[in-house]
Amino acid sequence: MPNVMIRRKPDGKLQFYVAKQDMEETVATIEKDTAEEWGGAIELTDGSKWYIDPISPPPVFPTTLRFKRG
Repeated sequence: MPNVMIRRKPDGKLQFYVAKQDMEETVATIEKDTAEEWGGAIELTDGSKWYIDPISPPPVFPTTLRFKRG
């Protein structure tokens, strides 16, 4: 379960960065993205899938979280 840094880009989209793999992608879809809950299955623009148990309340970006490969 790698540590992933997530930050909001100037265009409003989320950027997903895994330092140990030097991987940087934009988040395409998030299963749960509401004011009450954030997370679940996440798909990146390169097609890879990741998972994090939903977080309540949603995190404030930028943040570092632990994800599993989906």
